[in-house]
This record gives sequence, C-alpha cells and structure tokens, in this order.
Amino acid sequence: MESAEIRRRWLRFFEERGHTVVPSASLIADDPTLLLVPAGMVPFKPYFLGEVKPPFPRATSVQKCVRTPDIEEVGKTTRHGTFFQMCGNFSFGDYFKEGAIKYAWELLTTPVADGGYGLEPEKLWITVYLDDDEAERIWRDVIGVPAQRIQRLGKTENYWSMGVPGPCGPCSEINYDRGPEFGVEGGPAVNDERYVEIWNLVFMQYERGAGEGKEDFPILGDLPSQNIDTGLGLERLAMILQGVQNMYETDTLRVVIDKATELTGVRYGASQNTDVALRVVADHMRTSTMLIGDGVTPGNEGRGYVLRRIMRRAIRNMRLLGATGPVVAELLNVVIRTMGQQYPELLTDRQRIETVALAEEAAFLKALKGGTNILDTAVTETKSAGGTVLSGDKAFLLHDTWGFPIDLTLEMAAEQGLSVDEDGFRRLMKEQRERAKADAKAKKTGHADLSAYREVADSVGETEFTGYTLTENESTVVGLLVDGVPSPAATEGDEVEVVLDRTPFYAEGGGQLADQGRIKLDNGAVIEIRDVQKPVPGVNVHKGVVQVGEVTVGASAYAVIDVRRRRAIARAHSATHLTHQALRDALGPTAAQAGSENSPGRFRFDFGSPAAVPGSVLTDVEQRINEVLSHELDVHAEVMSLDEAKKAGAIAEFGEKYGERVRVVTIGDFSKELCGGTHVANTAQLGLVKLLGESSIGSGVRRVEALVGADAYNFLAKEHTVVAQLTELVKGRPEELPEKISGMLAKLKDAEKEIERFRAEKVLQAAAGLAEGAKDVHGVALAIGRVPDGTGSDDLRKLVLDVRGRIQGGRAAVVALFTVANGRPLTVIATNEAARERGLKAGELVRTAAKTLGGGGGGKPDVAQGGGQNADALDEAMAAVERLVAEAA
Repeated sequence: MESAEIRRRWLRFFEERGHTVVPSASLIADDPTLLLVPAGMVPFKPYFLGEVKPPFPRATSVQKCVRTPDIEEVGKTTRHGTFFQMCGNFSFGDYFKEGAIKYAWELLTTPVADGGYGLEPEKLWITVYLDDDEAERIWRDVIGVPAQRIQRLGKTENYWSMGVPGPCGPCSEINYDRGPEFGVEGGPAVNDERYVEIWNLVFMQYERGAGEGKEDFPILGDLPSQNIDTGLGLERLAMILQGVQNMYETDTLRVVIDKATELTGVRYGASQNTDVALRVVADHMRTSTMLIGDGVTPGNEGRGYVLRRIMRRAIRNMRLLGATGPVVAELLNVVIRTMGQQYPELLTDRQRIETVALAEEAAFLKALKGGTNILDTAVTETKSAGGTVLSGDKAFLLHDTWGFPIDLTLEMAAEQGLSVDEDGFRRLMKEQRERAKADAKAKKTGHADLSAYREVADSVGETEFTGYTLTENESTVVGLLVDGVPSPAATEGDEVEVVLDRTPFYAEGGGQLADQGRIKLDNGAVIEIRDVQKPVPGVNVHKGVVQVGEVTVGASAYAVIDVRRRRAIARAHSATHLTHQALRDALGPTAAQAGSENSPGRFRFDFGSPAAVPGSVLTDVEQRINEVLSHELDVHAEVMSLDEAKKAGAIAEFGEKYGERVRVVTIGDFSKELCGGTHVANTAQLGLVKLLGESSIGSGVRRVEALVGADAYNFLAKEHTVVAQLTELVKGRPEELPEKISGMLAKLKDAEKEIERFRAEKVLQAAAGLAEGAKDVHGVALAIGRVPDGTGSDDLRKLVLDVRGRIQGGRAAVVALFTVANGRPLTVIATNEAARERGLKAGELVRTAAKTLGGGGGGKPDVAQGGGQNADALDEAMAAVERLVAEAA
C-alpha cells in the first residue's frame, strides 16, 4: 500500500466517524517555543491547554513534522528520520479511552478490501501504563487481545505530558511484531526493534505540577474534561504494509535513494557506510523540500539554520559518494513528484522550491571548496602542534565566513581524527543569539507571564477590533498589568499594559507596525500608547505610560489612535501589496513574499530570488507601481473561507497561519492577497512610490526598501537638489552628469595607478640593499626587516621574492619582511630550496610571527603570508623568526 493511500484511508476512516478533517499545518510552528512542528498534536495545543475553545468536538489530521535532535542517527537505524508524517485523531471532551481504542483496532485490523490496513490481529501487542487498569480491561475484555500480549510499562515509556505543568495522562501503545528475524521474542518490553511501535494513544485526564524529567512531577488532580490525542507514524506503518526492512526503503524515500545511486554509481546494499550515506541523502533531501515548500529559506539562525544544516549535509554526503557536480535538481524532482501526491502544493510551487534549493547548493559548493581548504590548514596546524582539538575560533570562522554548520565541521574534523572545541564555538555565538532572542521576546510579550493574558481572555473574551472602520471609540478597561503583573489600578508614571473590550488600535502583525495614540478615561486619566501586541490569540495588549491620573480596571475609556501615523502606515501597506504583485509580474511566482515591514511613509519587502534584481527590472517595477496609482483603483476587503480565497486567486504569505475564515484585500484588478492589515481606500491616496534599491538578506532572499507619499516626494526633492549642485560643479546639463563623472573617475583611477607604479618601483629599489645586508645565521642567509608602512601585501610579496632571488651562491636563504598597512601588521616570508632542505619552511615561520602579532597565517613551504592585530609587537615577531632560523640551522 502506497503512502498516499495510507493517508487517504486514515482521513476517510475518521471523517466517516464524525471527525473534522484538519489540513496539515505549516512546518513553521505557530508557537514561540518551537522553531518547527515536531509532533502531530502541536496545531491543537491551544485547545488542550484551554487557551482557545476548540471549534469541533473531534478532529483528525495527517501532520507534517520535523525533528532534528537525533540527526546523527539518521540512516543508521531503521526508524530515525528528520521528516515524518503523524496521523492523528483527537477528541476534546467527547469520546475517551474505549472510543479511541475501538477506532484504532478497527482501522488497523479491518481488511484492505473493506477500507482498513489489514494487519493480522495476532501480530499486534499492546502496552499500557503501570496502573491503568481501565485501559488494560478494554483491550482484554472489549477488544479481545489476549492478556499475554498486553504489557505494563512505567512513566518513561507510557505516560505523556508537555514537560511543563498542564494536561497529562497515561498512554497505550500498539506495537507490531515483525518476526524472529528482528530479534528475540518477549514483546515490546523486551525488544522494541522487533515489536515496533506504530500507534500511541494518549489519554489526557489529569493535571500535572512542576517537576523535572519524564517521571519526577506530581499529579494534581483530574482535568475538567477528558481528551484524546493519538499519533500513528505513517512511515512506520508504510514500512510494515510495504514489507520492507526500514523506513528508508518505503515508497517515498526509496525512489530518492535510487536516484542518488544513479547519480553516484554506488549500489545500495554494497556496504554499511555507503548505505548510511544514501539514506542520509534521501531523508535530508525530502526534509529540505518540505521545509522550502512551507516557506523556510536557508540561513544561519533559527529554522533557516535547520534547513541549511540538513541540506548541506545531504550535498556533502553525495560528494563523499562520488558525485562531482550539482545534484540537487534531480533529487528534488524525485521528491516533488513523489510527495506531490500527498501535498499538491509542492507541484504548483515547484519553480520557487527549485530556485531556493539550487541557490543554496551553488552557494555551498563554492563554500565547500574554500572552507575545506581552511579546515585542512587548521587540521594540519593542530596536528603539527600535537593537538587533538580544533579550536572554537576556527569552527566559528568556518561557520561565519564559509557557512559551515557546526555539525558539518564536527563531522569533517572527526574524519581527520580531531574533535572540536564546541564550547569555544558556542561562546562566540551565544551573546548575539541571546540578545536577539531577548529583544524579540520582550517586544512580543512584554514582561508578563502569558498566563496573565490568558486569564483576561478567559474572563472577558476576545478584544473586538474596530479599526477597519473607526479611528476612535468608547471602550472599557477589562485588563491592566503594571510592570508585567496584573493590577487593579495604575497611577501617573506607571508603565502599563491595558486590555480593552473593543479597540481601534491595530496590533502589530502581518508586517504592519502597531498603532500609537491615547486612551482617555472618564476620570480624566490619560495613557500614552506606544505599542500594541497580541501575546495570545484574540487579546490586544496596549503598552504605554500613564500620563495623568489613575487607571482602574472596569473604568470607561475613550480610545483614539494617531490618525496621521495610521494613514501613513496604511499607504505603506497598500504599496507593499502593489510591489509584491509587480515583482511577481516581472520575475515570476518565485518572487513570493518572505517577510515585510510597513511603517509610516516607508516599507521593506522581502521576496524569493536566486540572484540580484537588475536595476532596469527594478526601474520597470517602480514605473508599473506608479502607473497603477494613476489608475485610481479602489481598495476593498472582504471575509471569506480559505478555500474561497484560494479559488479566487488570493496570494497567501508563506509561513503565515490562517484560520478557516480569512480577510482578502483586493486592489482593483491588479492585486489580491490574504491580509489582516489596514489599507487606503483608493490607490490615488498613495501619491508616489519610490523604490530605494534591493539587496540580499540571505540565500535566495532579496529585500526591496521604498518610500511612499510625502516621504517619497521629499526624497526626490533632495535628489533634485543634489543633481543641481553637481551640474553646477561639472558645468554641464543633468543628462550629461553620468558621462562627465565617469570621465573624472577614469582620470582619477589612471592617476592612482601611476602613483601605485611609482610606489612599487620605490619599494623594489630596496631589494638589492636588503639582499646585501642579509645576516649569516649558522650558514643561513637571513634577510629580515621592516619596510615602509603602507606597503601593500602584493608589493611586499614581490619584494620578498625579489630579495630571495638576489641571494646567490647556493646559500640557504630566508627572507622575512614586515610592514604595517591600514594600522595592522603584515608579514611575508620566503625560503629557497637549500633552506627548506635544512627544515626551514615559510609556513611554519609565518605562523610563529603571526601568533606573536596576535593573528594568524599560513601558506606553502616556499612562501607564506600572515598578519595580526598588534603592530607594537613587530620587533618581537622578527626576533621570534630569527630564533627559529637559528634553532633549525
């Protein structure tokens, strides 16, 4: 049975039994504590935690998931994979243990011809929690599983919680006996390789307290309602139904292995090492494809780093298997063709996915060549010094300059017999990451525990947003926090977070900055609002300072936004939509939105593109946008179902989570997007849009920045003034400026070349004197000294080689010259063949000198170059080189 059919049967079975089919959520987790969705229940987490009331009593889904903690085990075991699909059925206060157990048994054991999976009942083993007598009774007496095939296990194996205080409960797992060829008998308690778990039924019935680990926490009592959360691993069931040895040989992965063998000439099954590499390639390419499909782009932080790490690992394994050129396009094509049966969006987004993936491959192949040279040098230096640990700063250099994920450095170093100073590497990364995380967290949630906001939501319901039609309205203060703590009142000077029952203030979201303004109370108190956020769904939190009077919960209020700021932001947001569509028209659908920020009078827009956008194309895009403005197109918004919006051709942003009902903003017949932001009523209100330029912000992602309205006019007015000043200086007309300035620059460049030629000649004139003044150090001619500051590295190198060539008579010669350029010390050292025969190598001499200068360097035995930070140590560095020559001679 193919994987796509397993998925279809799952959803059909539960839909026929009253479950709402919920499409897989994006792999980009809508949860600040998660980078990616690691489990099937994650999209339902707000329902289980009581944050949001579930819109249905029972649901089912097949959720895309990614887990990477065990990435090193991928390919080595039968079950570890970074991407997997979790089939789940969920009950929110509806059916409980008996219902869940009956459904599971029915679907697994019903014959294939009747819509089930057709597993033999006698091969199914059950585990239950130690004291869950109820579950064991149901399995034994209601389902009829023999008692000898039901085993009790402890908290570690058969008890579920989220790892924090909240819902928890016992589990019951269904395991399949794969037969004696997979190990000894005795059930899953004895051998989980033979008796492989395929379905886990979680019975959420208790509330747990704080505690460490999987076992050390107290059970506080029963939950108000009993819930069901189950998960069946689609790949594990496919492994059984398709009769293969491991998940890598199932239909959606084996085709990728076959393509990899075709590209490398390596036969699958030839050896353990090559089999592991082929499995890594298959797993990682599928995961990469699914991540890019959901809008993740390669980067050095967060989920972008996860993608870069696994994609580069796949590419490098292909190189180790013998591939010599690009391979991603062909591997990607196989994944899209296979997984597209279950996720049709992969087929429609093929061009965008390929663009991102191929750009990352090209970047990595280039980085792999340069980075490997750096790594090889570092390994040689470490081994030469008798070390076994590659330094953290080298690992950081590889990461920061060459894009080597630390895991790749660890693997490559291990292949050379070295470990890596991971602590040193992570110290260099830690401060910046922690600061970025702290800034982001503080901005989104303020200082309060999220439970404070949830309490407000539970007691008074969601905030009604009136800002689409109103800029001010009467309200009531329903929640108040002072310094992150719920409080009944606040006084003048207090920093507060205010929740109103209804508000015209837009909370930051969808790339649009929050409104600012004032909240005035009937008692005369005034709160200056500086920011608005939505820390939990449905609750708009107004952050500001009490300017006058006392604020109390329950007080009547009047909320007024800064209309001028709102209108400026609305113009920017509408301009962003126009820019998005104009870029797609110019570059194709690959120019999909990857982020934006709409602020007063200006915006930035991030989009997918494998290369820089030519200036001529950007000019055409800008012209097209301003043509649309002149057409005075009406802008309107309407709410519809997500399916209706897609059928209408509305563009959705990758990574954004949408509900069943969505808001669609349409600009004439030019643009149609899903959007919750505020906009102008007509394009004529934008006035003017000026694109300032575009730049790269990551692999395959570009950024356009622009000005709108009066800000665009002011920018052009300043440019006009600059142009007028330049025309006066060059005594020409504006249209002559490019030619005249280009001529001036050409003359300046010629003059600089002439100066450089004279300077180089002057430097080389010193060669004869340096050669004649060479010291005799135990039979070695040592020409060492400092040349004039400002001498460039190329000139210094030429001088060193010239001096070496002037030392005749077959004498062993070492030339070591030093200078300071741009405030930093620099050295080039060369040796002749006679010196090298006596053990004097330029690379080793340079490393000693550079270390003394507070830097590094390297090169070949005949000539090498290095530098550092401490110019005051030049004399000490020269002395160190002379000592080495004396010792070796």
